[in-house]
This record gives sequence, C-alpha cells and structure tokens, in this order.
Amino acid sequence: MKIDRLQELKQKLTHEADLSQIWLFYMDHFADDPEFTELGEPVYNEYLDAVLHKTCEHLFGKAIKITDFLVIYIAKYRLFHGPFQVKGRIGGVIYFEDIKIGLLAVSADDPPLDAVKYSRFSEIIQLSAPNRNDLN
Repeated sequence: MKIDRLQELKQKLTHEADLSQIWLFYMDHFADDPEFTELGEPVYNEYLDAVLHKTCEHLFGKAIKITDFLVIYIAKYRLFHGPFQVKGRIGGVIYFEDIKIGLLAVSADDPPLDAVKYSRFSEIIQLSAPNRNDLN
C-alpha cells in the first residue's frame, strides 16, 4: 500500500467528474488492504450517518433501513471510510474531514451486480442568521 496515494484520492474526489473513477481508485488502492484498515479505529459519526440515510432515501426514492454501517476513522489523514448494507445491497463511503468532501457508492441492484449509484457530497456550514447586534 502506498499511503501517499491518499493525496491523489483527495484530488480525484475534488476534481474528477466521473465518480466511478474515484471509487475504483479507492477500491484498487485502499479498500481491501488490511494495512490500510488497521490505520484507523471504528467510530460513530453523526454527520456521515445523516448523509448516508438522506442520500439513500434520495437514490431509492424512499427511506430505507441501513445496516452494518462500520465507519473507520484514520485521524492522521482525517479520513472516514467504511462499508454498509441497504436492503441486500452493498455500499461504501469515504469522507475527508479536512476538505469536507466525500463520496458514497451503493449497488443499484439486488442482488448486487455491476450497476452502482454514486453521490459526491460536501458539508455545508450553517451560519447563524444576522441579528441587530451585528455591525457588518
């Protein structure tokens, strides 16, 4: 495993138009490598949980139960990644905390075939509404 390829993954995540190329790069270089997985620790992330549920609801047209969502966080690289299942379909997510951009991939068919649905997402910071005490 070449961990320096994470920077390349991050570049692809922010610039590549073909989302399947981003996912394939992640799968080819990181996803199944035990050395990579062992760099992190399982965590719960409320933001990713919400993104996963909302995105799957949008992709499949209704709220769907998500199971086996196992998020691994690699603090040194500020990267969250992990698999999940939704109604027999296999999925996965990657999210870079420092640039606040991620990608979700989920099999489009049950049983899983080659068709995959992708969604790139970014975190939007909610600013409070201006009040009369704001000077500018």
